[in-house]
Amino acid sequence: MRIDLHTHSTASDGTDTPAELVRGAAAAGLDVVALTDHDTVAGHAEARAALPEGLTLVTGAELSCRLDGVSLHMLAYLFDPEEPELARERELVRDDRVPRARAMIGKLREHGIPVTWEQVARIAGDGAVGRPHIATALMELGVVDSVNDAFASWLASDGPAYVEKHELDPFDAIRLVKAAGGVTVFAHPLAVKRGACVPESAVAELAAAGLDGIEVDHMDHDAPTRARLRGMAADLGLLATGSSDYHGSRKTCRLGEYTTDPEIYGEIVRRATGAFPVPGAGG
Repeated sequence: MRIDLHTHSTASDGTDTPAELVRGAAAAGLDVVALTDHDTVAGHAEARAALPEGLTLVTGAELSCRLDGVSLHMLAYLFDPEEPELARERELVRDDRVPRARAMIGKLREHGIPVTWEQVARIAGDGAVGRPHIATALMELGVVDSVNDAFASWLASDGPAYVEKHELDPFDAIRLVKAAGGVTVFAHPLAVKRGACVPESAVAELAAAGLDGIEVDHMDHDAPTRARLRGMAADLGLLATGSSDYHGSRKTCRLGEYTTDPEIYGEIVRRATGAFPVPGAGG
């Protein structure tokens, strides 16, 4: 089995619609794909309706969190999307996206970069506006060569255009996802190119609070980092996952570039009680 547990669609900051994404996952030879848009489940219904035969969909979301001033992302799988407290927190994060994006655009303009809200809104379309859309605008203007370059410079957590947003405490995120029957995995925990990372001691505290796993195999982790994380997962009793973090044409990663071991996937499914994987019926 080939299993990719971290992808994004136009419901947040990917360039493929949910339908295009699941069709692309099947064409890439995947058996299981998780749709984990940022702080939203808006793409799940379309993905279900278009799900090709032979492909299983894992519903999820990537939750925006912050710990001691450091941003981090928490992948949440197979939770009940109607659970009211978790739904309310996702809405709070989404509501903060537009004023945050406008503030970042203002900072860029103060530095002489002629990015506009209209340009960013066009790029975002119906998706939840975020930094990748602003990064794409910077690419269009020739300010940076890639989205990754924008994230490593202007939009990094210590960059000149960065603006903080409403984010969950990760301990609260774990509690909320568990209460909604879901499973939590710390996304790309040592992606140092994106900015500051939480210390390993914090990962141990999150594990003690009920964190289920950490994303080990990821494009932003080099081989020594992946080995270090695999050892950390073993020491802390955490599941070690692998994923593409696919964003369509917005990033260079491909669907299925990194994958999760079938036994780890089976354990995630076993732990979940809020929702179940959706088998494709040839949509």
